[in-house]
Amino acid sequence: MAWIILVLAGVLEVVMALSLKLSNGLSHVWWTVSFLAFAVASFGLLSYALKSLEVGTAYAVWTGIGAVGTAVLGMIWMGDDVSFARIASIALIVMGVIGLNLAGAAH
Repeated sequence: MAWIILVLAGVLEVVMALSLKLSNGLSHVWWTVSFLAFAVASFGLLSYALKSLEVGTAYAVWTGIGAVGTAVLGMIWMGDDVSFARIASIALIVMGVIGLNLAGAAH
């Protein structure tokens, strides 16, 4: 259950980051409210998941989902640049998170 909550927290982090971008420097009220709401929800779920997961692995998964999700949606939805280097870097983040999970499972 903690893993499901952690993944949901990561997804909410993506929405938080996109809301922050759309708030235009916190100048659009509803996007700013959205940013704050999703930030609180994401951190709250992360905090709950940390009750039973290792902090290093959980934080890496949370930030990995946030980084990869935000980068991918930024390229798809917000017109961010798409390049081989960006896609390769996203793949490295995913491999790093998987590696941390595998290393934690060995114990």
